[in-house]
Amino acid sequence: MGTKIIYAGAPAFSVPPLKALLEAGFDVAAVLTQPDKPVGRKAVLTPTPLKAFAAEQGIPVLDFPKVREHAAELSSVGADCMVTCAYGQILTAEVLDVFPRGVYNIHASLLPRWRGASPIQHAILAGDAQTGVTVMRTDVGLDTGDMLLVREIPIAADDTAATLSDKLSALGGECIVEALHKIEDGTAAFTPQPTEGITLCKKIKKEECAVDFSNTSAEICNLIRAMNPAPLAFSYLRGAPVNLFFAQPAEAEHAEGAQAGEVVRADKTGIYVRAGEGLVKILELQASGGKRMRAADFVNGRKVAVGDVFAREPQ
Repeated sequence: MGTKIIYAGAPAFSVPPLKALLEAGFDVAAVLTQPDKPVGRKAVLTPTPLKAFAAEQGIPVLDFPKVREHAAELSSVGADCMVTCAYGQILTAEVLDVFPRGVYNIHASLLPRWRGASPIQHAILAGDAQTGVTVMRTDVGLDTGDMLLVREIPIAADDTAATLSDKLSALGGECIVEALHKIEDGTAAFTPQPTEGITLCKKIKKEECAVDFSNTSAEICNLIRAMNPAPLAFSYLRGAPVNLFFAQPAEAEHAEGAQAGEVVRADKTGIYVRAGEGLVKILELQASGGKRMRAADFVNGRKVAVGDVFAREPQ
C-alpha cells in the first residue's frame, strides 16, 4: 500500500484494528500510545497493550505524555495520515496539521450518539438496541468530525461491556481497512454528523457504579452489564462490598412486601433481589477479598440468604 500511517491507541480494544491494517498490507510506520504506567500492588511499570503488540511486530513506538508538545517528532516520521482508536489524548490543530491526508478515528458508537470516553458502557447503560463503529475525520472538537463510514451491530441481551467491546474492536478493524481503501482510491465521501441526537459520555467514576435497587430491574441489569469488566457495579451485603458481574431481570412473583434490595430467593438458579420494579436475578458476583463465582456457589457457601439486603452503603 502507498499510504504511510501512524497508528495511535492504548487499550486492548485498539489492538485488533492495528492487526487488520497490518494484515491488509498497510505501511504502519509508527505506533503512538500512552507512557508506561505502574500496575498492581508492586506498581510494576507496564506498557499499554498496544505498545506491547507493536513491540512484538517490530513497529517503532512513540509514547509522549503530552502529544500536543511533539508535533515536530510526529512530522519527522513522514506519515501521510494517522489513525486513532481509543488513544485517550485530545489532538490539537498543530498535531492534525502534521498529516497531509488527514487523521481518522475509529469510534465505538453511532455518532453523534455517545461522543466521548465511554460509548460502549453508555450504550448498554441506556438500553440501546444497537450500536456500531463510526470512522470519522478528526477535527479539534470532541468526536465532532465528518463521518466516512458507519456500521451498525445489535446489542445482545447478554452483552457486557467486555463482549460488546470485542465485537466492536473486530468491526473497527474491518471498517478502518475499508475506509483507508476508499481514501486511497479517491472514493471517500464524508458526511457531516447530524445536529440532532447528540449525546455525550464522560469517563465513568466508581461512585456511579453503586447499584440502586429502587431502580427497575432492567436499569439495574443494564448497569451491571455495562460496568463489566471495569470498573464493576457493586453493592453492600452484610456490611461488606460485593462486585456484581452479571444479572438478568426476572418476574417479581412471590415478592410482595419485600423492600428494594431484599433477597427473596437464593438457590442454584440465582440470587433473586427485589427491585423497584421486578426482580434482579444475580448470576455472577464476588465477595470482598474473594473470587468471582456463580451465584449457586455463593449460595452454597452461605454468603447470602433470603431476607438479606443489598444496599448502596454499608449497613
